[in-house]
Amino acid sequence: MNLAVFWFLALVCIGVEVLGLVIGRQDVHYAGALAAAGVVAVHLLLVRRNRGME
Repeated sequence: MNLAVFWFLALVCIGVEVLGLVIGRQDVHYAGALAAAGVVAVHLLLVRRNRGME
């Protein structure tokens, strides 16, 4: 995952979180937060794997 894809996915997740707050739906807000945590976790795993391959 390159940096542009990471930031795009992170911004989409943040947008979903904000949308959930604006429309007053806690479940949408929490789904965005969980998705953002997943994006960060996958990015860190891929970075760690790439460092091991070098």
